[in-house]
Amino acid sequence: MRPWKTRARRVILNHNRFLTLENHEVELPDGRIILDWPWIVSPDYVICVAVTADGRFLCFRQFKYGVGEVTLAPPGGYLEAGEEPLVAAQRELREETGYAAEAWQSLGSYVVDGNRGGGVAHLFLARGARPVVAPHADDLEEQTLLRLSRADVDAALAQGAFKVLPWATAVALALRALDGLETA
Repeated sequence: MRPWKTRARRVILNHNRFLTLENHEVELPDGRIILDWPWIVSPDYVICVAVTADGRFLCFRQFKYGVGEVTLAPPGGYLEAGEEPLVAAQRELREETGYAAEAWQSLGSYVVDGNRGGGVAHLFLARGARPVVAPHADDLEEQTLLRLSRADVDAALAQGAFKVLPWATAVALALRALDGLETA
């Protein structure tokens, strides 16, 4: 299969570092031109499914504006400029929970929207998480840190309690990895 070519791009809206909307001129492999392909530029981010040495999963219970209700969420956040995904995952885990982990496994990197961009989600499993510092999260949401059992996480995933798709995906991939099934 042949790739599409971006012939030109124009910024339509540069709202802030979290959202830019572009208009792309795209050439299809058969030569047709699409003059107004919308493209979303958003920072790449990390999601970290952290498991303690005693098998507890670190999750937050929080209200999320885009969901409109309370949801379960793993730690995570945006990459800083020039930051590697693993370093960002380690930083976010420490900032949000106060924990650090001994072993890290990539669960893969995934484009958020296959047609419109929207950044890349870098997913990680962190094993052997232990408290090392007081949390220092700068998140706007009110959060309660939970230490859930594997059975609790399995049930929450099955019941749709992780209400944001990348969160549910990260948890499902982490469970596969913990069960010894291949990921990424």
